[in-house]
Amino acid sequence: MIVLAIMAILATAAMPLRELVVQREKEQELRAALRQIRNAIDAYKQAADDGRIEKKEDESGYPRTLDDLVIGVPDIKSPEKKVIYFLRRLPRDPMHQDMDVAGIEETPAADTWGKRSYESSPENPREGDDVFDVYSRSDAVGLNGIEYHKW
Repeated sequence: MIVLAIMAILATAAMPLRELVVQREKEQELRAALRQIRNAIDAYKQAADDGRIEKKEDESGYPRTLDDLVIGVPDIKSPEKKVIYFLRRLPRDPMHQDMDVAGIEETPAADTWGKRSYESSPENPREGDDVFDVYSRSDAVGLNGIEYHKW
């Protein structure tokens, strides 16, 4: 009987620790995904500035969609018109909560992220004609005390 009581106390104490470990892992995934996407956006912009990606005069040079980073774009400087890829796959926002209902497809990875266009302000990010930055749509607060959507 005493052994069962001790086991119950230990199990109760371990639950918050497990939740903390899971949250820390998701935050590491979020940091890695943000870094990966932001580096790909920067590489796309650099390729546009270098004249390797066709852009119109009134365009910023940032990708029109996040999917452009995966689908790739033709390298106009390449005689064979090779395609430039910036990501193998688009990571999902680990803080995004899909509805786990049988028979319903999960949200596409690009739709899990909030997107900021080049023309919008950092304080009030809005989608537009391009993707200048991404952020988590989660209003939850991280272990560092900062809301995930501000990372």
